[in-house]
Formats: sequence, C-alpha cells, structure tokens
Amino acid sequence: MNTPLATAPGASPAPVSGASAAAPAAALPVLPRPAADEFDAALQHGAYMPLTQFGVIDATGDDAASFLHGQLTNDTQHLDAAVARLAGYCSAKGRLLASFLTWRSGETIRLLLSKDVQPAVQKRLSMFILRAKAKLADASGETAVVGFTGDVRAALSGVFDALPDGVHVKVDGAAGSLIRVPDALERPRYLWIGPKAAVEAHLPALDGKLKRVSPAVWDWLDIRAGEPRITQPVVEQFVPQMVNFDVLGAVNFRKGCYPGQEVVARSQYRGTIKRRTSLANVAGEPDSVKAGAELFHSDDPGQPCGMVVNAAAAPEGGVDVLVEIKLAALENGSVHLGAADGPVLKFLALPYGVPTEG
Repeated sequence: MNTPLATAPGASPAPVSGASAAAPAAALPVLPRPAADEFDAALQHGAYMPLTQFGVIDATGDDAASFLHGQLTNDTQHLDAAVARLAGYCSAKGRLLASFLTWRSGETIRLLLSKDVQPAVQKRLSMFILRAKAKLADASGETAVVGFTGDVRAALSGVFDALPDGVHVKVDGAAGSLIRVPDALERPRYLWIGPKAAVEAHLPALDGKLKRVSPAVWDWLDIRAGEPRITQPVVEQFVPQMVNFDVLGAVNFRKGCYPGQEVVARSQYRGTIKRRTSLANVAGEPDSVKAGAELFHSDDPGQPCGMVVNAAAAPEGGVDVLVEIKLAALENGSVHLGAADGPVLKFLALPYGVPTEG
C-alpha cells in the first residue's frame, strides 16, 4: 500500500511546532494516446511539446543552496551555472518522496518535478527551513516548460545562441534556460524552461518549423531514456538505487547528510541492492498499466515481485513501462502485470548498463 506523502516520517531538523506536512495532491491528467504522426515527428524529424505534467519550485535566499544540499540526494552547494543535476528527496527511511531536475538561474535554484507531488513536497521542504535564509515558491504559474526532441537545432537557433552539447549541460538566454537531457532512441532531447510570456511569444515561430505533439510523447521518451520520475502513486516506494538513481548520477555518495542518507549509503556499500528498474512493454492497452501497479512472477504467484514506476503509450502498440523489480525475477520464468495470470511483460534493453548485485 502506498504511504501518503503527507504522513511520511520526518527528517532532521524537527519541524516547527504545530506545522503539518499535509497538502492536497494535484492528480495528473490522463494523457491520451498520441497519434501515429506525433510519434513519427518525434522520431523522424523534430517536435516540441508543452509539458503540463511538470511543476517548478524556486529556492531563493542566501542559504538556499546549503539548505537544499542538506535535504536532497545530490550536491546543490556546488551546482555550477552551466549544468543541471538529477536529485531525489527521501523520507527518513530512505524512500523517495520526489525526483527533481535541479539547476541555477541567476541566484535562484530551480527544481523541476512532477506536478502531482509538488504541493506536498514544497510544504514538507518548507517545514525544515527554520532559521535558514531561504524561501521556496511555486513558480509553475509564471513558468513554461517545453520539451524538444529530434532535429530541432535550426528551430531553436532563433531563441538561443547555442545549444547545449552534452547531457545536463545548460545554456541561458533572454527567454530562459535550455537544458540537454538524456537522449531517447538516439534522438537528442532538450528542456526549455522560462518565463511563460517570453516562451509563448516564440511558439508561433516554432510551429512553422516543428510539429507540436502531445506531452504524452515526452513521458514515453523519458521511459525509453530509462529515466524514472516519482509521481504520487509511487511515493515512498523506492530507495534511490531501486530506480537506478545511482547509475543516472542523481545520488552523490560523498556529500553530507540528508534525510535517509544512512539507508541509501548502506544499500550501496553493503551490496544489498537486489531490486532495480528495467524497461518493458505490455501488449494491448489494459487499464491496469499505470504507475503503482504490482507485478507477479510465474514461479511465485502469491506475492508481488515488483511495481510499475512509469507507463506511457508506445508507437508500436501497447504500453512501455519502467518497472522496479527483483533482479532474481529476471533470470527465468515470466513476469505479469497485476496478477500471475495477467498480461506478460516483454523486457527491453535499457540505454545504459545497470549493476547486477545479487
């Protein structure tokens, strides 16, 4: 059973007396299956998509970097202006409450996360600011987030002087920041995050050069890139290594303490990681293919062997999924969705290598 974010165990320091971490969760809309020509544009040409599934938190103040450094799994104290970093936010038990892309915008540190967990995460983080000179603000309303994939260099050349040439490299321009994110199916991808008015002013010009596609295409591309995203149905289900965050560079094992750090470090150095995230496809379009759905192995039908982390419609048919699963369950037999007689998962290769600790 999922533990609601609002009731997750606290982390040091102690919260302000009488404060509550409760915050309403904004459910993500169900995105429709993209049309075939939308997938084709993303894979064969170039496409862009406004990403309504994300929210943005801005951290400001003299202590913003040091405060976040003590809360997140990655280094924000030494966050260079030209890079972005993945990071997680854990409970005291080392279970992920949220995943972020973090970067600097001037003196502000920006956090991009799933919109459905943002209210509770922002409130929880704010509880631990205490005497630090830091403030967290919801910047989603005045900020636009747009994803790009494929051959988009010419289209973006009118907005940015140069495109980032490496993963998680960032360039800034008058209309915001452009961040290179991991490729999907060998297609380059970028995130443009900037003031809503400035971004929207450029979109009509993009329409003449790129096809605008559904944000659901981005969810699928994230899955094919092997990059898990923590959304409400899977809050507090995974230690970072279970979703490959150590492989993806989202955990800094040399930095100081953060909530759950002892659990995360113990898992890493004692070789106790027996669960990882894999890529798979489920044929058809069963309603049960969604984040939080349990998986069962043919040889052990009585108990789940894993869970769906993210799911999105695939162009070849069916649904592509990132699944957290026992490594032993991948060795033989078959894995099924929802029950031992449910739809079978067909496992696919991730675009990066994963340690096989047993």
